[in-house]
Amino acid sequence: MSTSLLLARHGQTIWHAENRYAGVSDIGLTDEGREQAQALGRWAAVHRPDAVWTSPLSRAIATADPACRALGVTPHRELGLRECDFGVVEGRTLAEFAAEVPDAAEAFRADPVGYPFPGAEDPLEAAARGTAALRRIAAAHPGERVLVVAHNTLLRLVLCSLLQIPAREYRRVFPRLRNAAITELRLDKEGSAALLSLNVPCEPDRS
Repeated sequence: MSTSLLLARHGQTIWHAENRYAGVSDIGLTDEGREQAQALGRWAAVHRPDAVWTSPLSRAIATADPACRALGVTPHRELGLRECDFGVVEGRTLAEFAAEVPDAAEAFRADPVGYPFPGAEDPLEAAARGTAALRRIAAAHPGERVLVVAHNTLLRLVLCSLLQIPAREYRRVFPRLRNAAITELRLDKEGSAALLSLNVPCEPDRS
């Protein structure tokens, strides 16, 4: 029996608005991020997932809160869904890092798994813990639809792992997951995965 995982990146934060790496730093949502969370809540009220799981970081919890209130459920928190630690680049942009250490930045751009930022979590280890977390969630909800609110880099690494895409390609194949958009992944009990949709907005663009 398969489980449908409805993956959502958290809403915008101040650092993400400036394209800064947040990683394990616990940065709050902007006003736009809070509106994205409300849009996710309105989506949940219509689509009615059976359960909600989140990263333990406050930006993911806050993004999931309107959906939980719309559904009348308590979110489950999963440590394995936390974002990658980006080491020396936490709170900085890639351009700032490149200005200081151009060779290291260029190596990262070419192969972000082989040449992660100094002091950063090993991307393959992050992919493994995130993949294990999604498998645990799927096993706990056979045949159900589960909203999972987590993070951009972690989810891209996990998608590569589950879909058998080389991890070093995560930035090219999945340039970014949009804030509070839905990516649907189906996992079956044998462990195989299928990507059903990617970056579907919760609501039509009002601009």
